Parts: sequence; structure tokens; C-alpha cells
Amino acid sequence: MPNPPAQDRTVVDLPAGRLRGAIDGGVTVFRAVPYAAPPVGDLRWRPARPHAGWSGTRDATTDGPSAPQMYVEGGDPVLGGHGAPPFGEDCLTLNVWTPAADDARRPVLVWIHGGGFVSGSGSLPGYSGETFARDGDLVVVSVNYRIGPLGYLYPGESGGGVGDGRGDGDEGGNFWLTDQLAALRWVKENIASFGGDPDCVTVAGQSGGAVSTAVLAGHPRTEGLIRRVILQSPPFGLDLPGPAAYLERTAAFLELAGAKDLAELRTLPWPELIAAGGGLFAQTVRWGYWPTPFLPVIDEVTLTGHPAQALLGGAAAGIDVMIGWTREEANFGFALDEGYAAATRAQVVDRIAETFGSEAAEGVYAAYERARPGARPADVLMDLITDELFRVPALRLAEARAEAGSPVWAYQFDLPTPAYEGRLGAAHCLELPFVFDNFDQWSHAPFLAGLTPAVRDGLAYAMHRAWIAFVRTGDPNHPDLPRWRPYDTRTRTTMRFDSVVTALDDLAGASRLLHTPAPLI
Repeated sequence: MPNPPAQDRTVVDLPAGRLRGAIDGGVTVFRAVPYAAPPVGDLRWRPARPHAGWSGTRDATTDGPSAPQMYVEGGDPVLGGHGAPPFGEDCLTLNVWTPAADDARRPVLVWIHGGGFVSGSGSLPGYSGETFARDGDLVVVSVNYRIGPLGYLYPGESGGGVGDGRGDGDEGGNFWLTDQLAALRWVKENIASFGGDPDCVTVAGQSGGAVSTAVLAGHPRTEGLIRRVILQSPPFGLDLPGPAAYLERTAAFLELAGAKDLAELRTLPWPELIAAGGGLFAQTVRWGYWPTPFLPVIDEVTLTGHPAQALLGGAAAGIDVMIGWTREEANFGFALDEGYAAATRAQVVDRIAETFGSEAAEGVYAAYERARPGARPADVLMDLITDELFRVPALRLAEARAEAGSPVWAYQFDLPTPAYEGRLGAAHCLELPFVFDNFDQWSHAPFLAGLTPAVRDGLAYAMHRAWIAFVRTGDPNHPDLPRWRPYDTRTRTTMRFDSVVTALDDLAGASRLLHTPAPLI
């Protein structure tokens, strides 16, 4: 079916049916485009299935429901909220921003949102692709996928479709992954109708979304679908469970939900599932660790190894990679917590001992103390968590790729926010509005309070244009950026994004050496 006449910028014809979008900010936007069948009823906790299509012209001017998740009116004290109603299980949709639905074959950026595997939405205003589409002449896709218990609960072999004749090769767990694979297939098959190049796709994600991005890059079913990836603050330090360990969580979840098995769980309305997830959150929290009630499962079916390994071999070895972290990642979750603020040296030394052993714990504490003069025990703890969960595993990936001769670019976001008397520092998520360069869409976020507009806007320009350059060419350099060399094991060049942007050698060397030797997970 040919596309409509060029003068109608808001209509495209796809194999599934006709869409009508809208002009917004000078680009054309198509919202709530289905990429898979609604995972409702008996399709709850089943791999994503193809969408049946529609007749007539489908309105694509309004965001669809976001994936069900916990919601607190008024949001949180850092982001001000990371997901808003409406929520619903019929959430397997995506949004597309394009300068024009023509034959230009523009580079494509696919955004996978984060949120600790329990929150977020591709429809959040802060993740709007408008700035990238307009400033970079890109086609941008943001994806909604199942999160929390609906996306990450592991039902075991009897629950995921194994042996029931209904599977499509994705049986097991990780339903979130089957959603994202379906979305990437949709991009391959349809993005040319929106002016995009299906052979030039960059997948980018932050936090949990960066874990997804790594999994997708190395998945056997995405070979040839991804040219580049951007990994923003991937928590590669997470210890991902296998089936046996995860089934213990599944049993706890069933008890919390008051269900005896998956069949009974399928009959419950989703708000009851989300409420039970809140109970699992309380059961799995450990002092000094980032809470993660739901995680990807290494089920040996949909996921056979740690996501960081996926970028080290096979087809993923040739993919261009940009990876980075913020200087004080862990402050996001711990700096405003009065309980952690009152942590004692003895508590933190005991926590260090869980990683380094009791004999080395005092020395490691002293090393962190030297690196941050005047540090309180809470500061040492947050730096330790930042290193364990984010910075050091990212460095190990960069080191391993560099040793293998695979392209990788590294950065650290250093600009601290003055919000909350500076306690957050350069916290997790703080780079996001700079990358998207759309602070007007983040006005609700308390962690941006007090930033000097000139510094803020100058850094955003530098970062936003670097991301555009990388999506377009695989090289983040642009005329307004200091020379950024790929990461190698000789210079270890890392771009420092701060009020002054600087390329430094071995910027995170102290953390790297403190945590060496240690293998990539």
C-alpha cells in the first residue's frame, strides 16, 4: 500500500493498517502505535505475539496506557515521578517522531526507558524524541514494554508456554525481552515508512533500559537489526538470578498475591499484582544494596548469560558502543534517606567486607575516605555502591572490548545539582534531561532545582549533539566538543561532562584499581 500524497505529513500506511499522527514541535509524531498483541487474559505471562492489525485509519495522536506500575500522587523527591496514569495491560505500543514520513532513510534512535524494572514509560514527556528528530534529522522510537510483575515475574517452565504448543521460541521468562524483540522487529519492518533507515538503528537505554539494550545487542534474534548502542548507567553489577533462585521470589509473590498458582494469578486484576509487588519490594530489600524486587532471569532460554557478556562476542563485537555513568550514581537512592545519612563507620566497614572480605575492609574504607576528603560514612557507602553497581562493571566492559579491538566510547557525567544542599551530587538519572536537551519537559523534577541556566544549557548542547553524532556516524565527536578518543587500555580516554567538558585519561582509575582484579560478570 503506497504512502499517502506527500502533502499529508500526518498519515502513513503500514501492513497492519493506516495511521494518522500529528505535527508537534515541527516534527510528525505517531503515538500509541501497536507493535504486538495486547498481553491480556491468557496472554498474560506469555511471549509477545504479533498484532492482528486494524481496519480504517487508526488515530495515533494520543499516548496509550503505560505499563502497570506503582504510582504515588505527587511523585518522588528526586524525579518528581517516573510514570503517570493512565496505566493498563494493553501497553505494547511505541511512539515515533520523524522530520517527515518520506523516503529519506534517516538514522533511527530507539529509546528503552529505565526505572529499576518496575517503573517508567516510553511516553514520558522527558523521553520525547522531538529534540533528537528536529536537531539531528533522526527518526526516534520510544517503547512501552511490560515491567514489574507483569514483565519480570518468572513463572517457571510450566508457566511460560513451554510444552503447551503455543510458544514461538521465546518460552521461559523475561517477557519484557520478548516485548522489546517484537518492537525491534517492528522497527525493521516498518520504520522506512516513517522516513527511517532500518539498516542504521541505534538502541539506547538508561539504567534498567541499558541492561535491556545490552541484552538486545547480543541476542541471536537481533543480528543485523542493531548497528550501535548507547548504555547510560547500566547496573551491570547486579547479580542476576537463575531459575531456581528466582522461583523463590515467585513463590513469595504468589503468597503476597494470595494465589496458589499462575492460573489463579492470571485471574487477578493488575492493581492487585502491583500491590503484591510492593510487598515483594519490602521482602527483598537489604541494607546497603539497591533494592530490586524484580530482575531479568538467566533462564537459559531467552537469556543465557549476564547482559554485559552479550557485548563481548559474536555479532555484538562489531557494534559501536558508547557507555557511561554519573559520578555519584547511588546518591539517587540513598542520599536523601535519613537512615543512611546516619550510617556509622562500623556499618559501612561491615558492608565493604561483604565485597572485599573482612581483612581488606578497613583499607578499602580508608581508600574511599582519601578519595573524598571530609567524607562521612554515608558518602563512603554511596561511592562503594556506585562503583560496585555501575562504574566498575562499566569500566570492565570498556576494558574487555578495548582489549578485543571492539569500538567503545566512555564518559562520566560530573555536573552536581545544587538541589537539596548538594546532597545528590551528580546522581543517577541526572544526565537524562541533558542528553535529551528538553528541560521544559522536566520542570516537575526536583533534582534540577538551582542549576545555573547558562551552565545547564551549554552542557546539554554538548551532550545532545554528541549523542546525535554517535547515532548518525558511530563517532560522538562534533565541532563544539573537545576531541573524544575511543577508550583503549593505554590512555583509557573518558569524556567528563561537567560545567567544563574535558576528555581525561583514566578518569575513574582509582575505582578501577581498587576493584582489580575482578572478572567481567
